[in-house]
Amino acid sequence: MINVQKWLIDGGEVAVVEVIPSDSPPVRYKGRTSIRVGPRRAFATPSEERILSERRIDRDRTWDARFSWEATLDDLSLDLFSLTYRPNAIAQEVIDENDRPIDVQLASLRFFDLKASHPNHAGVFLLGKTARSFIPGAYVKYVQYCGESQADEVIRERVLNGDLLDILRDLDRLARDIAESRPAVTANLSDQTVFDYPPRAMHELFMNAMIHRNYDSSTTPVMINHYVDRIEIQNPGGLFGDLTVEQFPNGTSYRNPILAEAAKVLGFVNRYGRGVSIVQDHLRRNGSEPAVFEPHPNHFLVTVRRHP
Repeated sequence: MINVQKWLIDGGEVAVVEVIPSDSPPVRYKGRTSIRVGPRRAFATPSEERILSERRIDRDRTWDARFSWEATLDDLSLDLFSLTYRPNAIAQEVIDENDRPIDVQLASLRFFDLKASHPNHAGVFLLGKTARSFIPGAYVKYVQYCGESQADEVIRERVLNGDLLDILRDLDRLARDIAESRPAVTANLSDQTVFDYPPRAMHELFMNAMIHRNYDSSTTPVMINHYVDRIEIQNPGGLFGDLTVEQFPNGTSYRNPILAEAAKVLGFVNRYGRGVSIVQDHLRRNGSEPAVFEPHPNHFLVTVRRHP
């Protein structure tokens, strides 16, 4: 970025040009990277470009760790932090002894950038009074159809909004609402309770869709389409980082690690990297078909079939 300003110094006008270093070096122009070597300019050698690339890796931060230019402390619900999140994250005796300023406390839990004096995206999403005004895609759309396609009539439709805690609570309630338990006779003629959709499996899928989706370059919500024979969960963003289709679901790569940690602190997830295994295990015990996971370049689709 380049900022140009006109200053008046000692009665004369001076053009001040501020060039802000890139967070993602090397920066190439016409295929070449210019660097400063002492007082002169030169073109970077392959080894010098490798050093710049290592610097980029050091500077790169995930979306939830990057600070939000528009947000300030006034945009956060500090009561939500003090009364709900902090007691779950820190022992009470530590809180009682803590006399640090609130911005330092937020920074210690990775919700505030002290150098920039702005909350990061994770802080805005978890604690924001109006999170969606800063993160347009931070919501979930649930639609239930009376048939097997979106061409059929809509039975009900809901939009889950608010801060991250509100949305995770609503998703947890939705997982229980759509479970639809009923008795079934097993092979040995004993009764067993089965679900159309096991609530624990759906809980895990909903949490994963919200926590691991792409917020950086998409304003699309997490979509939950409920048909008579299946539920489809679609969220923006494919597999993240160096995780490949061949490695999934055994590999792990977190797009939003601070959000994942916050969900664990608040009790919505138990362990990292076990969501898919938990889903398939609960579906198996319910007598349901395994969930089908379809990672695509720009979105992720999960299909869960209704128990027959």
